[in-house]
Amino acid sequence: NDFPAMQSFVQRMVETLNVNDNRDRVSVVQYSRDPTVQFYLNTYTTKGDIMAKIRGLRHKGGRPLNTGAALQYLRIMSSRPLGGRSFDSVDAPASALKQMGVLIFAIGTRNTDTREMQKISHEPSYALSVSDFNDLPNVQQQLQSSVEAVIVEAVPESPTVPGTLSNCGICFISLTVFSTVDSANKDIVFLLDGSDGTRNGFPAMRDFVEKMVEKLNVGENNDRVSVVQYSRDADVSFYLNTHDTRDDVLDAVRGLRHRGGRPLNTGAALEYIRDNVFTNSSGSRRLQGVPQMLILLNGGRSNDNVDTPAAALRDQGIIVLGIGAGRSDKAEMQKIAYNSSYALSVSDFADLPNAQEQLSSVMGTTMVQKLYVVFLLDGSDGTRNDFPAMQSFVQRMVETLNVNDNRDRVSVVQYSRDPTVQFYLNTYTTKEDIMAKIRGLRHKGGRPLNTGAALQYLRDNVFTASAGSRRQEGVPQLLILLSGGRSFDSVDAPASALKQMGVLIFAIGTRNTDTREMQKISHEPSYALSVQRAETPRRQTSKHRGSPGVRQGQCLYRLIWE
Repeated sequence: NDFPAMQSFVQRMVETLNVNDNRDRVSVVQYSRDPTVQFYLNTYTTKGDIMAKIRGLRHKGGRPLNTGAALQYLRIMSSRPLGGRSFDSVDAPASALKQMGVLIFAIGTRNTDTREMQKISHEPSYALSVSDFNDLPNVQQQLQSSVEAVIVEAVPESPTVPGTLSNCGICFISLTVFSTVDSANKDIVFLLDGSDGTRNGFPAMRDFVEKMVEKLNVGENNDRVSVVQYSRDADVSFYLNTHDTRDDVLDAVRGLRHRGGRPLNTGAALEYIRDNVFTNSSGSRRLQGVPQMLILLNGGRSNDNVDTPAAALRDQGIIVLGIGAGRSDKAEMQKIAYNSSYALSVSDFADLPNAQEQLSSVMGTTMVQKLYVVFLLDGSDGTRNDFPAMQSFVQRMVETLNVNDNRDRVSVVQYSRDPTVQFYLNTYTTKEDIMAKIRGLRHKGGRPLNTGAALQYLRDNVFTASAGSRRQEGVPQLLILLSGGRSFDSVDAPASALKQMGVLIFAIGTRNTDTREMQKISHEPSYALSVQRAETPRRQTSKHRGSPGVRQGQCLYRLIWE
């Protein structure tokens, strides 16, 4: 009797996914005494096919319920409803799946054994309960939020230096980065030449945008889209936070009408977009590390200068791709674009479909995310005994990175009264060299502790192009501060300046650190982490108290690239 409710639940979950061959994939398995695969992860590559198959599912029947055998049979599962207590043991099969890295959610009814469900799940808090399967909609949002959050749990290693911060259970901050455009959230603005000279080509521009949007995973926490037309002035058709679904965006795109007007002021339009569209209030998530992209469709030479506005966009980390048609000036488009290879050309707008595959390829290359990490270590007199633990922490973090000239980069800075750069982002390009340098670090010493001055120094001397930062190219910049005391100077302005540059800041403090000060420094209060006792790392903020995973001996650190 409950099977239709389970079907409906699976349908609603699939509706939230972006199903295709290179994105999300889905499999469904039924089981009782034995499991039966309804379809595998590679059976269907479209949401329509999957939904049709789910609607056509028929209840399997059978007994007894052998959940352990089903788990053993499966090696690929992320969430599934259960309807009773298993007649066989689930311990070994569940453990084997977890060892493979499968993240397991279990949803049970009142007939289900709670402890069994908790054994199966990734952790006890991932075992959800409903009175019966008709109540599944009540837990869907909870499950969806958990699935979407990038949460990695890390258990502290055994202490290596007695009496130091190693004992405090500082554990890895697992850095989840995306390797292709298809796996990263993006903010994309289409800038369309709506001047008199593009009247005949405008339907082709509109079709091009529509086809591009169809490939995106549009949502408030996924891809966001804005469209702007311009001629003499710029006119926003809709902002990045206007529409939350792909269908709404597509409807808005299909409804676009040619603006008209002259002359063509591309420079003014670029400046307008920088000041009014790639902003927090308009839905841009630049300060959260979300990649920002501008796609310009242009049909003529600009009447004003584009150099300064284009440079300003690059300084903000916005990737600009340009497609020129008709009388568009090739040299001008190359000035505007991220680099010359990002300036594409077609004979006229009717040929835009020929450029679409090329643009998608360029986008994929552009959005391969690297990570540039700066560690700022409190080297004042008060942290002398703790310094080996800080070194160990940095080593473990670097171990998780993919360090080379074209991927992740690392810098380490110590500070007390003044900061001292141990090495810059462009000093070393191999993990081995970085690890050797970290092992050889010596405690700086000194007092007082001027955290504000250190943050200002990083802004002016480390997160710069000359020191190896590629912030202007949209590469995510991460600062991890390890502090053991309260600053003698103000941190407000320097921390704010770093955030305005798009630097994502985590601050880890001890019991001697000022909680509010660490929260001011961090990207947001929940990114201020605290080591209060030897065995209990925890977040600073009360809003996370009691959240899943915040307990003695382990902690969840979330790094959200959304």
